[in-house]
Amino acid sequence: MYGDEAATAAATWPASAFDDESRQLDLSLGDSFSYSNFANRTTSTYVSKTDSAYIDISLDPCRFSHLVNPYERSSQPNSRPSSRSRPVTGCAPGSFNKRETLELPPRILGVSSGRNSPVTSCSSQAGSEINLPHVPLKPLPTPPHSRPSSLLRQADPPSLEPASVPAPPQPSSSLSAPVSSQTPPSSPATKLHSKLSSPSSKTSLVPSEGEDLDSFHVRSIYAQLHATGVRGDGFEEGVERTRARNRVSRASELRAEAAVGCPSEKLRDLPPEEMLVLSSLDRYGFFAVTTHDRLVLLPSAPLQKRLSTVHAGPKTASAQAVSVNSLPPPSSPLKEAARISKWGRMLEVRSRDCGGNAESWGVKPSKAHKLRHRVYKGIPDRWRNAAWEILMNDFSRSGHEAIVRLKEYYYQELDKPSSYDIQIDLDVPRTISGHILFRTRYGLGQRWLFQVLHSFSLRCSQCGYVQGMGPIAATLLCYFEPERVYAALSRLHDAYSMHAIFSPGFPGLLEAIYVQERIMQSKMPDVYAAFKGHMISTTSYATKWYITLFANSVPFQTQLRLWDAFLLEGQDLFVAAAVAVVWVYRDHITSSSANFESVLSLLSSVFVPEDEDALLFWIEHFLGDKKLRKQMGNWRREWTQLVRSGKDRGVLL
Repeated sequence: MYGDEAATAAATWPASAFDDESRQLDLSLGDSFSYSNFANRTTSTYVSKTDSAYIDISLDPCRFSHLVNPYERSSQPNSRPSSRSRPVTGCAPGSFNKRETLELPPRILGVSSGRNSPVTSCSSQAGSEINLPHVPLKPLPTPPHSRPSSLLRQADPPSLEPASVPAPPQPSSSLSAPVSSQTPPSSPATKLHSKLSSPSSKTSLVPSEGEDLDSFHVRSIYAQLHATGVRGDGFEEGVERTRARNRVSRASELRAEAAVGCPSEKLRDLPPEEMLVLSSLDRYGFFAVTTHDRLVLLPSAPLQKRLSTVHAGPKTASAQAVSVNSLPPPSSPLKEAARISKWGRMLEVRSRDCGGNAESWGVKPSKAHKLRHRVYKGIPDRWRNAAWEILMNDFSRSGHEAIVRLKEYYYQELDKPSSYDIQIDLDVPRTISGHILFRTRYGLGQRWLFQVLHSFSLRCSQCGYVQGMGPIAATLLCYFEPERVYAALSRLHDAYSMHAIFSPGFPGLLEAIYVQERIMQSKMPDVYAAFKGHMISTTSYATKWYITLFANSVPFQTQLRLWDAFLLEGQDLFVAAAVAVVWVYRDHITSSSANFESVLSLLSSVFVPEDEDALLFWIEHFLGDKKLRKQMGNWRREWTQLVRSGKDRGVLL
């Protein structure tokens, strides 16, 4: 909704740069490397369980720019996601002059990219055939065997205990030496390993047993680019790789090579073109683009009256709502500076990391009674990170220890295959692509989003992955690091009943719709009758409200306000928000000129509130009615009984 879907370019990873098979090298880090030990490493030396040679990359970082990731986020626990470039994981800015070595497992002869070479192809849902191409080193000016000896040599002994790190073996005198005896016999998996390996990858890039090769191709490409970074992240569009077509031109190969990141790019001055792009962003990082969705005004006048039993309005009322030409730019909330100070006095640090940074937050006991009302007034954006964590901890009855445990699960799941990887890759570039963090194909935001959804798809065998998870994860990535987003999604799944929303058949969605219809039937009987008369089912317009938590139905700033209250109240919040929308447009729905198309088009629009505070205060009063909340609980139990007895069919509109 916040931008056009990223166009799929007809490009692929470059073809082999070497005609001689003996010059093709496998630069995978080997099976002993994973996301977890890479992210948590404490030294600059990579250790393999196999005999290997070392390449010294400490001399000239630009010469081996494909070995490091200029956009990797800092390893500081409290680093915030940003659209700007980040220091390389595991090394501070300016540390490229220090010695850092990469260990290479035994060389495996590559497979020629000629006509008779075995190539595995796969088809995307878009219908284009995808080729699993060879990923060699970038072309060198001289053959590998004639390079200066200083670039290929045995590394200095690592600064670790001898017992934990074996001494590196003597390097081979020739790059075309026979394959080590520890290399497994030739097999399709071994050949695919050689074809898809990349330098400094964070995963072994070896297909798991039984893993679909199409999914492995997607997973390996994201791992490769997460190790190297993408040039112009947040500024350029990027180059499509996982859905590339066959028979690409040499120009597309060169574009793919040029799109790989370089450490020196972090040090350059921003060109005027990029400054112009950055100046066009709003306060939340969105570009000022025209949306293709229909925008309608959500007037505040009906929200001045609290929920009660009402009848149909005048039959002569218009069936059309007031249209809005474009999303209004988000404005600074009133009294924002004062609210920032109040939240600063209300919250306190509960724990700090080893560097003294705030690690977890809590609410001062003397201020706890003010939390609910201040949440509905709107959490200041700079406090949203800490406030959301506090609200999730309180609602889920968990603490910092649970977050640490979930972070470990996140890294463990990254190294496992997922049958949903192809679908996740299709959805990633069209998930709030109007945000600078997610603009560049395979940029930092898209890589984070893929990794989070990949890991989360493995958490629950019933839920797996559904498209509605993408906007939720993308919103959280605007405020949290990816491992904390995984932890947040896990708590939404467990404590906030999102498991029922995403399970096959969407039982939680149907339950929420049943509660919504009972409220409409009791408080707005004429509106309920109009829906029934026009044969409009609630699922036809409200499904996306509940599946995405209103992420694609209101402006981003309004979505954040709704999420503030959701993390405080739980699943009843979005039932209240759905009822609020119907309440505002009740006269349009019951108009004599209303019909199936007009009502469904109206409720499928993007709602631009005339006054966000009026909407949130109406919802606050709605959920503050203890009698109504009790009724909502009874209706949920009633629906459960209907499902168990098999009488739920025909109950919903």
